[in-house]
Amino acid sequence: MTNIPPPAEELRILDHELWQLDLRRNQLLARRAWLLNVLQSAGSQAARSWAQASAPKRAPANWPPPAPLPRPGPGPRRPEATAPGVQNVLLVLGGILLTVAAIAFTLVSWGDLGIAGRAAVLGAVTAAALAAPVPLLKRGLRSTAESLAGLGLALTVLDAYALHEVALPGMDGAGYSAAASALLAALWTAYGRVLGDLRLPFPAAMAAAQLPLLLWSVAAGAGDHTVTAAVLATAAFDTVVALSVSVPPSVRTVAAVGAYGAGAWSTLAAVLLSWEADGPGAAARAAALLVLAAAIALGAAWRAPEAKAALGLASAGGLVAVAAAGAVLRPVLPGAWTVAACLACAIALPAVRGSWLPRTVRRGLWWSSATVQALTLVWTLPVVALALLGPAGWAAHVWSGAPSDARDAVTVSASWPPGMETAPLLLAAVAVVLALTFRGGPHRQLALSGALTLAWATTLVLPATVELPYWAALLTHGVTAAAALTAAAYAPEPASTPAPAPAGHPPTAARLSPVTLPVTVTALCLALLGSVHLVALSLASEAATLAVLGSLTALFATAAAWQPPVKIRAVPGAASLAYATALACATGASLDWQPHHTALLVLVVPAAAALLAPRLGDPALKVSVEITGAVAGLTATGLALAEPPVLALVLALCGVITAGTAVRPDRRQAGYAAAALFVLSGWVRLAAWEIGSPEAYTLPVTVLALLVGYTRRRRDADASSWTAYGPGLSVTLVPSLLTAWGDADWPRPLLLGAAALAVTLVGVRHRLRAPLVLGGGTLVLVTLHELAPYVAQAVGALPRWAPPALAGLLLLALGATYEKRLQDARRLRETLGKMR
Repeated sequence: MTNIPPPAEELRILDHELWQLDLRRNQLLARRAWLLNVLQSAGSQAARSWAQASAPKRAPANWPPPAPLPRPGPGPRRPEATAPGVQNVLLVLGGILLTVAAIAFTLVSWGDLGIAGRAAVLGAVTAAALAAPVPLLKRGLRSTAESLAGLGLALTVLDAYALHEVALPGMDGAGYSAAASALLAALWTAYGRVLGDLRLPFPAAMAAAQLPLLLWSVAAGAGDHTVTAAVLATAAFDTVVALSVSVPPSVRTVAAVGAYGAGAWSTLAAVLLSWEADGPGAAARAAALLVLAAAIALGAAWRAPEAKAALGLASAGGLVAVAAAGAVLRPVLPGAWTVAACLACAIALPAVRGSWLPRTVRRGLWWSSATVQALTLVWTLPVVALALLGPAGWAAHVWSGAPSDARDAVTVSASWPPGMETAPLLLAAVAVVLALTFRGGPHRQLALSGALTLAWATTLVLPATVELPYWAALLTHGVTAAAALTAAAYAPEPASTPAPAPAGHPPTAARLSPVTLPVTVTALCLALLGSVHLVALSLASEAATLAVLGSLTALFATAAAWQPPVKIRAVPGAASLAYATALACATGASLDWQPHHTALLVLVVPAAAALLAPRLGDPALKVSVEITGAVAGLTATGLALAEPPVLALVLALCGVITAGTAVRPDRRQAGYAAAALFVLSGWVRLAAWEIGSPEAYTLPVTVLALLVGYTRRRRDADASSWTAYGPGLSVTLVPSLLTAWGDADWPRPLLLGAAALAVTLVGVRHRLRAPLVLGGGTLVLVTLHELAPYVAQAVGALPRWAPPALAGLLLLALGATYEKRLQDARRLRETLGKMR
């Protein structure tokens, strides 16, 4: 059914194609001429000979010149749908409409005909539909034959329904459906074999074959286990067909869909049956179903190891096999040991080795084992979280009394989950497997980090699980923290040469390697986390708190002072000072001291940090110690906030410590902090004496700032007076001026005016801009403040026309002497500019 255009349209198409060819020929000729020029410029005689020999022959001179081609119009419009596509749509729609009509006739209009008419109509239509593909295939109309064959297959289903309604109405529906589906599957397969060119009968027969076993089991009144076994048998049959290479691809697709659907449904049903089993017999039957499902999945992966789904099938088979083992063992073992038994089965899966087993299947079993181990760890998470976070509840019951055992120590605000007796064993088993599985390769360090974490979690939950005594639990956790810190310090060195130290660091300083970084960081984090957990656990008893804090201080101090192969001294050093601060606070509380008295004891920590820092060779350790000491100083300040006299003393002592640090050449900047602390100390002391005059707070700062500015000006003659004296003068002049404006008495304005006059005269004498401007400005403002009442009184005595008149005269005077004032202003600006 090819569409031949009319002559005019065809001529236009030909002209367009000829024009395209001529354009392409011109392009090729231009490219050829350029290549010839390149070859000739290179002087290649052989290239020139080849070009002359291969030159195209010219047309004879008596040939007429080619007629100019007409300008081509737009190209033909391409159709949006292909002819085969339109044909298939029409055929499919026709077949669907005929099928719907047949169903409507069978279900609605069936009662209008007698038995003979019914049989005649359905038989004739079905026979015609099934026989029509034969001549159509001979004529090559395969698509039409497929449509009519589909109609005939649908009519056979209607025939089966009509047969049951007319001839066999008393027969059980499920049993009849099972027999009908089996018979239809056989008939459709035979029909497809007779007409070998049709593709539809075979997948239709495969789809019908999914129903017989399930329907027969339902018709027989079988139990859940039998129905599940029937579905599993159907899945096995589908798997065999899907893996067969002799069946058409469409049949394999239908079989694969059936295998996945039936297998998933039956496996889930078997798992539910195993979970609901109340005795060994029911559990064994459910386990047998799971074993069959695992065999189907593993057999499919083994049969087609190169398929994309082979790895997933092998993994699923391994998981189902573990579930089968668990189903058998669950009624026999106590509830706490069922998970352990499943984990043992999962660990045994990767042990299946050998060249007889495909690599994909081995990988699938490995992933199954890893999945079960991960699920086991998830199952232990509640008890691990309780053991780790439970002791935090002692923060609300500090020193209320030591509990009887470790389980009571972690269940302050929560109850112990039941059935967790095997949690330490499970964690330890997974840790061992993880350490032994990755004995080399790029994932070795990550595996060791995971194994180390699981081993630490094992020791975390073990004391509470076995209900050790309270003091034994404290000792166990303390030893665990020490072991983790040792593991972090002595992590294995990499085989490769370590990277050179960056600029600014000593060449002998050992640095963390990317190879050992995971194990080192993991061990260090576990040591810190374990120490915090130990402190929270010790809050139940006063003696335990003091002993734990003292031990941790010594432990981390030892780790910071020791020279390990891998430098991790900065973190233990900071942790040691932090626990020393906590120990000082706990000691003060134990002696019934007030918080502000305890603050003086806490100041021992920043003092020790300031003394130790210059003697430490590791720069990172030095910085961490200084930062932790500063935090301890802030803690002491916070403890003394309620008592201003003690707070002033604490601030002064912090200033002394900071000033001692500023003596070091590399910590000169700490001098500013020391000055600020001294000033704050003085201010707090003045506030404690209930002194409200601002000059008492600002004059000491001004004196210190002016001394610093004077020293700066002596060392640097180019330093500006604003930089040297501006801050110091502003600290006193500005607050005093603000206070004087609100003060009704005369001593403060008088003294402030005298001080401002003195500052102005000093600025004039030494030609300094900052004292001149600040002193003069303050003097003018103080003068205005003092004259303001008299100005207001004089203005009130004048008539109302006097102020406008005076303003007008002032404007006239300014306008008359404008040029003179500009010159004076210019001269004053030059004078100020020459000052420093």
